[in-house]
Amino acid sequence: MTTIYDVLLRPILTEKSSHQFGKLHQFAFEVAQDATKNMIKDALETLFDVRVIRVNIINVPAKQSRRAQSRRVLVRRSAYKKAIVTLHPDDTIEAFEGVR
Repeated sequence: MTTIYDVLLRPILTEKSSHQFGKLHQFAFEVAQDATKNMIKDALETLFDVRVIRVNIINVPAKQSRRAQSRRVLVRRSAYKKAIVTLHPDDTIEAFEGVR
């Protein structure tokens, strides 16, 4: 990973994440596999001009299922790394504004 543009892959917009940024000022992003907390913090502060208070990282495992007859494992969704970022209460990210 060479630039800060490669750290954040996409925002995660779910019902739980909309509650988090509505009440707790937390935003969820899918990030690169080799991203660290400091890299995520630097990328958000540079790209969105916000103040980051805390970064939590979760490695989300792959979703798997089994076939009935052959009992083979089938991977339905690959694993990814998720970052939940807590911002200062005065700051917000415009990408999440239309979801509220």
